[in-house]
Amino acid sequence: MNSFKWFVFAAAFVLCFLSCKQHHDEYHGVMDKIEAEGKQYHGVSVSSEDYLQGIEMIEITEGDHTFLIPERKSHIKSFKCTECHTKPLKELQKGLYKKAHWDIELDHANSNTMNCITCHDANNMDALRSLTGNNIDFNRSYNLCNQCHTKQFEDWKGGAHGKRIGGWAPPRAAMTCVNCHNPHKPHFESRWPARYNTQKVKERE
Repeated sequence: MNSFKWFVFAAAFVLCFLSCKQHHDEYHGVMDKIEAEGKQYHGVSVSSEDYLQGIEMIEITEGDHTFLIPERKSHIKSFKCTECHTKPLKELQKGLYKKAHWDIELDHANSNTMNCITCHDANNMDALRSLTGNNIDFNRSYNLCNQCHTKQFEDWKGGAHGKRIGGWAPPRAAMTCVNCHNPHKPHFESRWPARYNTQKVKERE
């Protein structure tokens, strides 16, 4: 029995000895190996460009992060806003002017916190407006969202929140807040999966 224990010990020692490099120029830890192997790294061959076909993208830089996002203004049906908003809002709200979108229901926060001009500039309808009165381009509406949703914005910049286009392959591209959320009603409605357990439905009844 003792000879068997010695055999196991000797085998383990030999395996450990062989797994460690013997020469002075070999790795002393995982980080040393990553650094040494990384010197020979020349990138990857995969690309997200195939997923960007047909999408007009613009490049943005936020902090240390530079990436692509979809251009938005060309997809807004009634942009430029000043094509219709030729007069002050108070004048447009009365008379025979066409009510293009006054039926939009704002379900984003309570009325004491938010109304239309919290985000839209009543004096410049072609731009959004920050809480401090600065203009924000419609293509960069995420800067409006990040005033309140700071944590989600930081996660989005780093790639942890939102939908990336083409995964992590370069060039980096990501959807913005309004590509997934309706800015007037941003929460997602509860719904059943496409296929669900009908027995559970009966039990809940």
